[in-house]
Amino acid sequence: MNSFDDRERAEEFRFALNQEQEFKAHARRARLLGEWAAGVMGLQGDEALAYAKSVVISDLEEPGEEDLYRKIHDDLQAAGSAQTEHQIRAHMADLMLTARRQIAEQG
Repeated sequence: MNSFDDRERAEEFRFALNQEQEFKAHARRARLLGEWAAGVMGLQGDEALAYAKSVVISDLEEPGEEDLYRKIHDDLQAAGSAQTEHQIRAHMADLMLTARRQIAEQG
């Protein structure tokens, strides 16, 4: 085996690891966002946990984050919350940074 093959395998491994960490970060962000929205809607305990899980599941419905935004927006609106699109999207961005940091710290 030559050094080119070794470098190629190392790069493939690094790419796969980065993809896995990014997937975990997106799932973590969805959970954190679900927990936040549950609090805004006044949900507590098992209801809040179940809601956060439903947000994670809804994030897997389609690529990108629009499905996640729609779920949170629609649910908050139905609950009578006055959260704006800008506030929700800003919170999503902040929580993505938090999720990436948490995943990186876990190793």
